[in-house]
Amino acid sequence: MPEPFDFAQKIALVAGGTGGLGTLLASDLRSRGCIVTTVSRSHSSDTAHISADLRSPEAISAVMNTIVERHGALDIVINAMGVVAFGPINTTSVDTVEELFLTNTFGHIFLMQAALQNMKTGSVLVGISGVIAEQNLPGMSVYGASKAATRSFNEALAREARRSGVRVIDARPPHTETGLASRAIAGTPPKFPAGLDPVQVARRIVQAIADGETDLPSGAFAP
Repeated sequence: MPEPFDFAQKIALVAGGTGGLGTLLASDLRSRGCIVTTVSRSHSSDTAHISADLRSPEAISAVMNTIVERHGALDIVINAMGVVAFGPINTTSVDTVEELFLTNTFGHIFLMQAALQNMKTGSVLVGISGVIAEQNLPGMSVYGASKAATRSFNEALAREARRSGVRVIDARPPHTETGLASRAIAGTPPKFPAGLDPVQVARRIVQAIADGETDLPSGAFAP
C-alpha cells in the first residue's frame, strides 16, 4: 500500500480554478491544508488567483515562476480547464477544431511540461480527460478526440514522470453537472441524462491524490 499523501502546507495549482469543477477542487484542497493558487482567463479579486491564458506556453512559464517565487515549491497541479463544442464534423468550423485542441490538448501538454520541471519527488500531476476519452460520441467527435489525445499524453507522461518520483493521475469522470455544456463554444448540446454531483467528483479526485492512485477511469466515480 502506498503511503497516504500529506496535504499539510503543500503548494497546489488548479488550472481552470474558477470553473464549476475547478472551484470545488481548490476548496477541497484548501480544506485539507494545501496552499492553493487558482489560474484561469477569468479575473478575480482573490489574491490567490492568477489571471492568465494557459493556451500560451509563455503565460504558463510566467505562472510557474510566480508560484515558485511566492512559495518556493510546487507539489500538486490539477488541470481542470477545458472547452466543449457540439455538432457533426461536416458543420464544425476550423476555428472550433483549433480552439478545442488548443485549450484541451495543447494547453494541457504545455502545463504539464512546465509543471514537471518545477516538481520534486512525491509531487502529483492530475489531468481530467473525462469519460469521452474512453468512448467518443457522434456530435462530439472533435471534443472527444481532443480529450482522447490528452488521455494518451497522460499515459506516457506517467511513465516519464515516474523516473522523477512524480505521480500522474488521469481522471475520466462521467458527465458531471458543471455547466460546461451550457457554455459550449459551438453547437447545441444534446439532452444529457442527469450528471454526477461535481462536489462528489472533486472529492473523488482529491481522494485519489490522498490514496496514491494513478488512474481514475469512469467506473471509479460512483454516482
